[in-house]
Amino acid sequence: MTRKGGTSQACAACKYQRKRCTPECPLAPHFRPEQTEIFKNAHKLFGVRNILRILEHVNPALKNEAMRSIIYQANMRDRSPVHGCLGVIYQLQYQIRHAEKELYAVLSQLDLYKQHHRHQQEITSSPMESQQLQLGIGFEQSELPFFQNEVNDHTPHIQYHNHNHKKNTKMDI
Repeated sequence: MTRKGGTSQACAACKYQRKRCTPECPLAPHFRPEQTEIFKNAHKLFGVRNILRILEHVNPALKNEAMRSIIYQANMRDRSPVHGCLGVIYQLQYQIRHAEKELYAVLSQLDLYKQHHRHQQEITSSPMESQQLQLGIGFEQSELPFFQNEVNDHTPHIQYHNHNHKKNTKMDI
């Protein structure tokens, strides 16, 4: 049971079938000689004839991926005879749903922390702003020189206005 040249062993498929492994053996690249258990699982689930039929009908560029899928499905069926790959799919879907719920919980918690942080910043703002807020005096951000798009003169100024009297006053700093 050696390949042409007599130096290499027969693939697991040929070894299991007690056939001579030729260099043209379509299963040799997928079942190395030491992988007899993997071949037995694939043989039990699909059968050699069906595996060969699948390989004949698959695009040559996708043959390796098709065999990986066949081997994976056969191994999963061997590990879990009742559920096989479907059990793995359901388990992974459950883990995804659980991770999504956890992500949404973390994002909502993060949003609460951000809101709390903004609220704390408003409370502990500069002393001048605190006094103005207590007196009912405030200023708009658009009126501050560093928020203005155009500054007419180079003297920084802040415009204050009293919301109670609707009268604007301008003070230079």
